[in-house]
Amino acid sequence: QVQLVESGGGLVQAGGSLRLSCAASGSSVSINAMGWYRQAPGKQREYVAAIRQSNHYTYYSDSVKGRFTISRDRSTNTVYLQMSNLRPEDTAVYYCTGGSSLPPRDNWGQGTQVTVSS
Repeated sequence: QVQLVESGGGLVQAGGSLRLSCAASGSSVSINAMGWYRQAPGKQREYVAAIRQSNHYTYYSDSVKGRFTISRDRSTNTVYLQMSNLRPEDTAVYYCTGGSSLPPRDNWGQGTQVTVSS
């Protein structure tokens, strides 16, 4: 059983930055990839970013490429999403995920709200 706990969401003005964190615990040895999805009200869930443990390969959706950076601290089983130059359309609940491969979706966190005001 894997537990994923997100933190770092909040309210920020457009153009600002936030860093999300996700700590994995439990049987996290089965996780080879971790990532982030988001879902805004009335919209489909979007696959935002991911990182593969084996070769540090990273994925970004076109909507966040160049503004978001995903990283992972293997010593603490924590994944981070550094979000810069935030836009109102980035407003959503952000979910941390883990899995055996990309896209990681075997395990999900509870979600953290990010709100970007214009």
